[in-house]
Amino acid sequence: MARSLIGALIRGGANAKDIAVAEPDESARTSLAREFVVATHEHNGDAVAGAATVILAVKPQVMRNVCAELANALGEARPLILSIAAGIRLDQMQAWLGAAFPIVRCMPNTPALIGAGATGLIANEHASDAQRERAETILGAAGRTAWIDNEDLMDTVTALSGSGPAYFFLLVEALEDAAVEQGLPRETARMLASQTCLGAGRMLVEGGEAPGKLRERVTSPGGTTAAALAAFDAGGLRELVAKAVAAAAERARELSARDQ
Repeated sequence: MARSLIGALIRGGANAKDIAVAEPDESARTSLAREFVVATHEHNGDAVAGAATVILAVKPQVMRNVCAELANALGEARPLILSIAAGIRLDQMQAWLGAAFPIVRCMPNTPALIGAGATGLIANEHASDAQRERAETILGAAGRTAWIDNEDLMDTVTALSGSGPAYFFLLVEALEDAAVEQGLPRETARMLASQTCLGAGRMLVEGGEAPGKLRERVTSPGGTTAAALAAFDAGGLRELVAKAVAAAAERARELSARDQ
């Protein structure tokens, strides 16, 4: 995810010289420096020196230790903190940092790498309007953004758009496999499935109509699409999707509870 955000920022016009990255793995540091020509550091304290904005693109399991290290490194500085760690709440980060930092909790997704991401954001009370705008600008370089008023709903955002690309890839994979089983060459099946989903997604985003309305337009009574949708209904597709999103949201809540 960090790589996706760095790529989106530079593609959007950010100066690579203004970006410093902390990465403990030497091979990953070398790769980032080579690909994006950004400054790389082994230790977090070196990367955040003098920074106006700090993005915490780390696994939730290590967030407590990272915050403790940053609290020492930042001292009296109070940069804007952006976190993309799933499940970690604003009050947890505030407690671990040990001071009144402006914090924005974000949940982007991997299509940010091509500027097509979707990000939910929520800020704590210490974030000014200007800092909220800065956070939106940074994440906006990676796609579309939406502010969330209730932090409890960030777990739903995580389950919907944060994990959502994997659901989409699974659907395309299943469509491809089904077409191959019916006799299509795999390369052809993959192209048709991918392009069909791309086109449908563009119609949905660019047209602004509800997905149900678009679905109805494709579905002629008694036709091939109606037969396929009936099979989805018989298999309980909607109920299965609801269970999947609920499971992802619950896992996000568990990550938060474990690190209390």
